[in-house]
Amino acid sequence: MTSWKSARKTKAAPRGSVKCARQAQDGLVRQGRFIALREDKKPREVVLEMPKSAAAGDRIAGIGLTHPDKILFARQGATKRDLALYLERVAPRMLPFLKDHLVSLVRCPEGRSRQCFFQRHAGAGLTDAFQRLKVREKDGGHDEYLYLSSTAGLIAAAQVSVLEFHVWGSAVRSLEKPDRIVFDLDPDESVAFPAVRRAALRIRDVLKALGLKSYPLLTGGKGIHVVVPIRPQREWPVVKAFAAALAHRLAADAPDDYVATMSKAKRKGRIFIDHFRNERGATAICPYSPRARAGAPLSWPVTWRDLPRLESAAAVTLGDFEAWLKKKDPWRDYDRRQGLKAAGLKALKIDF
Repeated sequence: MTSWKSARKTKAAPRGSVKCARQAQDGLVRQGRFIALREDKKPREVVLEMPKSAAAGDRIAGIGLTHPDKILFARQGATKRDLALYLERVAPRMLPFLKDHLVSLVRCPEGRSRQCFFQRHAGAGLTDAFQRLKVREKDGGHDEYLYLSSTAGLIAAAQVSVLEFHVWGSAVRSLEKPDRIVFDLDPDESVAFPAVRRAALRIRDVLKALGLKSYPLLTGGKGIHVVVPIRPQREWPVVKAFAAALAHRLAADAPDDYVATMSKAKRKGRIFIDHFRNERGATAICPYSPRARAGAPLSWPVTWRDLPRLESAAAVTLGDFEAWLKKKDPWRDYDRRQGLKAAGLKALKIDF
């Protein structure tokens, strides 16, 4: 009976052992060399020695992590294990927004500072924890999209180094009828965060006048999302038209502060009220999602009362989220869905 061990030294091994030049992480021996039979152990005591990264303890929610010590955020030293533990911790809060909604993923296999890529379609290498749905495309064809419904799904995403989760505005059971509206406040580089806060409060007040309650989301980047949960009653064209009309109305009322078009040239010194998140196939960052940005920030829901005291849209990070998580759920009444009322649609001259 033999035992295989890693050996980096070139000098002769002590008598009574078997060593090899290298054991790869896939368990295969590279450049093996027989020295002798082991005499220090009984045959039943000799087992395959596993590297620390493959230890059985690196299972979270039933999902095994390979290379759990891989650094994903270099400056913070945050690893794949840290990411998985975070997602397990916030799963009860995050899953209501993610569950059964098609998701687009930002994957960073070598960490956030290296090349990342965007994935929305199913592909090789994804386990059954990623659920799949065939969706009709604009050209009439169909493609397989992804969605997640469990804590195990979140950990499976961490295993393939997913650093961002972007969700559709409709659930898979009612794909053509959105259940939320998102106004993404995207400031020009020259616009300070207090102006973004004021813009969010302005949108809140306009929505309130239309009979709609909204919720502020720190994006983990530069801006704020104002999110309106709605009942899945209206189809995409109506919701898209409503969001666009409101954004253009706000821009017309304060043209020095806001713009509602994508033109980069027109955004200088202004806040772009991005209403384009509200069309079929568009996505927005999921609440509690990590962001693939410097500082390991998180997308974090807050209350309207808390918002004026915050100094950044990246106020919550992987390093300090526990203190925020201990607070009362800021969106605890989010599930009280609202309808887009006929009066509001008429006020914005929307056909429905």
